Amino acid sequence: MKTYSFDSLNEIADGDEDFIQSIVEAFLEELPEDLDAMLSAAENQNRQLVYYYAHKMKPNLQMLGLRLEDHINALQTWSNSTEDIDAAQQHIDKIEAVLKTTFEELKRDFTI
Repeated sequence: MKTYSFDSLNEIADGDEDFIQSIVEAFLEELPEDLDAMLSAAENQNRQLVYYYAHKMKPNLQMLGLRLEDHINALQTWSNSTEDIDAAQQHIDKIEAVLKTTFEELKRDFTI
């Protein structure tokens, strides 16, 4: 079973395969960099940057049906708290794992 789903993307694309291809290419170009930046910000406990990247990634994750909203929301909540990074680590780990798998699947499925 794939980590991603094109259900919502297909509604927007209305069968336009070139559009879907361009969305996948943009996703694979932007999201690995955003993920790395978010991971680095979390490691440095830069809450403002964690919030920024979590917020920035959210629409792309939803568009590909990745169902990471609860984890993104938890990171955003952590960003506005005084809790230690341990409180957010499970969410960071989940986002990282799902995205890395998704990157691999998309590259394989779209031969990018």
